[in-house]
Amino acid sequence: MSRKRRAYESGHKPKFLAIIDDTPECDRAVRFGARRMARIGGRLIMLRVIETSDMDQQWLGVADLMRAEAREAAAAMLDRHAANVRSLAGLEPECVVREGDKATEIVRLIDEDEDIAVLVLAAGTGSEGPGPLVTMLAGKPSGTFAIPIAIVPGHLSDDEIDALA
Repeated sequence: MSRKRRAYESGHKPKFLAIIDDTPECDRAVRFGARRMARIGGRLIMLRVIETSDMDQQWLGVADLMRAEAREAAAAMLDRHAANVRSLAGLEPECVVREGDKATEIVRLIDEDEDIAVLVLAAGTGSEGPGPLVTMLAGKPSGTFAIPIAIVPGHLSDDEIDALA
């Protein structure tokens, strides 16, 4: 059961949660979230989930090395997106790295942080559908979320996103 959202109560600030992954549309969600939070005085959380299912089948030393390399790559990816957020919105984003199942970790973070007000995803632009995260989260399980999911069309230009945010 999710905790009550407190994003707009005294002493709290609303947060938008953007998921950092390897999809080309990921930057659309980050841009929208950063610009919107800059406009309303909120914060942006960027989450990178390291999926460990492959690592659990490896020898202990190999799995530890794989985890360390994955954490290093996750930190580098978050640093790149954080630099973009700073330059385009003047915000210092909160960067979070988690290990495990992506959907589980997203829901867990939302449950833990009562200031997260919106999950921001970007839809894919290819013919294979809206993208893995939108497909995974905007379907049946989203009805149990404690917060709304904003889906940014992946084809929007920077100017179009800025005008909407």
